[in-house]
Amino acid sequence: MLLAVFLSYTPILIAQDVKTLLKQVKDKYDKVNDYTADGKMKTNVLFIKAPIAQVKVYYKKPDKLKIRNEKGVSFIPKGSVNININNVLALDNYEAIDGGKEKVNGTECRVVKIFPISDDENITRATLHIDENQQVVIKSVISTKENGTYELVMSYKNYISYGLPDKAVLTFNTKEFKLPKGISIDYDNGTDKDKKDKEKQKKGKVEITYSKYSINKGVSDSVFAN
Repeated sequence: MLLAVFLSYTPILIAQDVKTLLKQVKDKYDKVNDYTADGKMKTNVLFIKAPIAQVKVYYKKPDKLKIRNEKGVSFIPKGSVNININNVLALDNYEAIDGGKEKVNGTECRVVKIFPISDDENITRATLHIDENQQVVIKSVISTKENGTYELVMSYKNYISYGLPDKAVLTFNTKEFKLPKGISIDYDNGTDKDKKDKEKQKKGKVEITYSKYSINKGVSDSVFAN
């Protein structure tokens, strides 16, 4: 009888434990009201030859994010500006499940699976790999209603106290990739329609390596205007 009672309460205790961990992570991310960052962005999408670009990244709480390359335009998958960790951590009504531990790039992480309860949320589910010691997200896989599924892997060093990565790698379905107006591209060999349609189902990748952040210095709303 005692064992049965204990087992019946175990899932609740686990849920409470991972929600406490999520709050600790959120508290670290909440230190950042805004930032401007310099970096280099490498785009790896089949059939597109995109040079490594100097970029400036702008963020403003709670969910404004803008990436501009050296030519002054964004160059990222559509919808990815809405796919960031803060959108997951800011959820109020959700279920959280402890998924055990896994290593990501050599770092042991607690796996937390999140399921929003409200149908109004664009996020349908998310899996976070969290470094419990540093209280930062190392990897996230976020699925949405409108923009598919994105995987984000981050590494930290100089700005870990703010939860800001030195490198971020975003993986996405290439059908979500769009080119800004005014940007020309070169296609690799084999550009017939059937082959391009097939490749649309494959994955693309964007890597950003940050060199400098300016944190909590203020960012104008005009920066995020289209």
